[in-house]
Amino acid sequence: MGELSKLPNIGKTVEGQLYQVGITTEAELKAAGAKEAWLKIQMIDESACIHRLLALEGAIQGVKKTELPEEVKAELKKFYMQHKK
Repeated sequence: MGELSKLPNIGKTVEGQLYQVGITTEAELKAAGAKEAWLKIQMIDESACIHRLLALEGAIQGVKKTELPEEVKAELKKFYMQHKK
């Protein structure tokens, strides 16, 4: 594996899922955004949870998911509740 697992919150499993959905670089992840990337992952893994969504946003912003601003967490939680399976 490679570049994506060097980002905060992205381990080998999530990196592998991102590769499966066609996101293979940090630039591609940033272009897609956390929401779109998460929706793509959810298509191949219905167990994709809020923590994965937060992890993706943290990776894009370069911080641990726990360090995301509360308003960002709230927005992502709302999005997650609308799209969870």
